[in-house]
Amino acid sequence: MKDTGSELIHQAGGVEILRYVYRPEMPVRESPKPYFHPLRTLAGDVVTGYRPHDHRWHKGLQMTASHLSGQNFWGGGSYDREQARYVQRANNGSMRHEEWLAPGEERLTWQTQAGEPWVEEIRRFRVTVEGTWWRLDFATSLRNIRGEDLVFGSPATHGRPLAGYTGLFWRGPRDFTGGAIVSSGGRGGEEMMGQEAPWLAYTGKHDEVDRASTLIFLGAPGQRWFCRNAWFAAVNPSFAFDEEVRLPPGATLGLAYALVVADGAWDRERIEEHVSRAAPPDV
Repeated sequence: MKDTGSELIHQAGGVEILRYVYRPEMPVRESPKPYFHPLRTLAGDVVTGYRPHDHRWHKGLQMTASHLSGQNFWGGGSYDREQARYVQRANNGSMRHEEWLAPGEERLTWQTQAGEPWVEEIRRFRVTVEGTWWRLDFATSLRNIRGEDLVFGSPATHGRPLAGYTGLFWRGPRDFTGGAIVSSGGRGGEEMMGQEAPWLAYTGKHDEVDRASTLIFLGAPGQRWFCRNAWFAAVNPSFAFDEEVRLPPGATLGLAYALVVADGAWDRERIEEHVSRAAPPDV
């Protein structure tokens, strides 16, 4: 990967397939943090959206935490149970790049808007390319350095039904709205919202070119899926969808995911065949 001092750029076959912005510039309200954008297929088609007008804090593919002990590492407002609405508060935390420990291995600090360090993260990712698809493996270790318990949650754990987003979140491009959602056991569509499944795939059609792309997300066992295709394209294997996760002082939470980015509209049979042969997420 090429390192510009603020971004990592990965090319394959003369196509820039991945750009990882690890020193981002963005308003505090958007909870500054590293992100992957643009992600492209090997054919050169963009499969991520960046800072859409409806949610300015959605930026490609990024690690998030929507509710963390009263702090918001997601962006925008926080859902308030008593008011039954989102409220903008001075609680937008940030994830700060500290150093590269090795190629593809990064140390970050999560700090509150008041500047208190709460989480030390070791983030690792790897890219592999094969045929007409490529894969991003992403793993993270979150260590509690706050000195007291950290509680990970989501708007769903705070009273908004099915709004269980937190963790690794993908926002698709505008032209992916209305795309197809496919998952295990013959399931699919937005009825996968809040359901457990080992994987979930999203296929969308591109504007301007006569092509489509398929993304396959592999999550950890027990995670529930936040997914949308009607309002906009989004997929998130949430680790705290409707139940909070408590992390004691000094303890570490490990998470691993994989994303396959493929040329073309893969049907269910091809997706399931690929998943059956795929290695579990690991870096």
